[in-house]
Amino acid sequence: MDAILSIFLPVSLGVIMLSLGLGLTVDDFVRIIRQPRALIAGLFAQVLLIPLVAYAFVAAFGLSGELAFGVMILSVCPGGVTSNILTKLVGGTLALSISLTGLISLLSVVTVPVLIVFWAGLFMDAGSLDIDITGIALAMFAITAVPVILGMTLRALATGFVDRIEKTISTLAAILFIVIVIGALAASWDVFTANLATLAPLTFSMVVVLLALGWGVARLAGLPVNDRAAVAMETGIQNSTLGITVAGLIHAGPEALPVIALPAAMYGVLMYLGALPGGYLMRRATKGAN
Repeated sequence: MDAILSIFLPVSLGVIMLSLGLGLTVDDFVRIIRQPRALIAGLFAQVLLIPLVAYAFVAAFGLSGELAFGVMILSVCPGGVTSNILTKLVGGTLALSISLTGLISLLSVVTVPVLIVFWAGLFMDAGSLDIDITGIALAMFAITAVPVILGMTLRALATGFVDRIEKTISTLAAILFIVIVIGALAASWDVFTANLATLAPLTFSMVVVLLALGWGVARLAGLPVNDRAAVAMETGIQNSTLGITVAGLIHAGPEALPVIALPAAMYGVLMYLGALPGGYLMRRATKGAN
């Protein structure tokens, strides 16, 4: 069981982040820096808006303790590779989506450990968790930033090789994502079934609300329709794999995966259902704008 937490989860997340890095170039970051409105809208939605919305949902649904903390862990995670895929499907600006995902994933090395300590102090009993903020930051750097940078380096130095392996790596990343989500649900199955009536509507509603708010923020920033779709997907689709992995990093109990990983696992399943109505509307909007 220890191998799941210490080896499988970090390695799997590393592969997923590598697949993200393979699609990134330095020009992507330069491009987003030159789009200050898109950058500000994306950062505002990801770093500030999502945690506030998550906290409101936690309060509205009466969650406390480990499940509430799990929701807040998810809220501080950046968008994942899935947000890039869905952005492309709805006709959003893929370059903006990938750039935001990459940038905020790199920033999460700093933001996630700090915010986790804050939310742990709010929702968990004193002494129930001994969080090593430096250790988490180093682990975050190793399993998120390093694979992204490695992927970008490979893209720059061996473009032809990357073109040949990118689809395989992306497929492997998708498979690992599914395995992690199923494993997290199965590991705490009794708690999952006991709280399904609360977690399911909470996570589904969060996806829908965040997609709408992401679109609204982008619209207020004066972004074109295709960029709004990208920001909306980045806001509504979180990196649930990172949430599960971080939960494993800070967990010291005997279980293979902790209860605090359940909200991220549930989100990983229901974000697709929540994205259907919003994605349909976005697709209509982007087609009408072209």
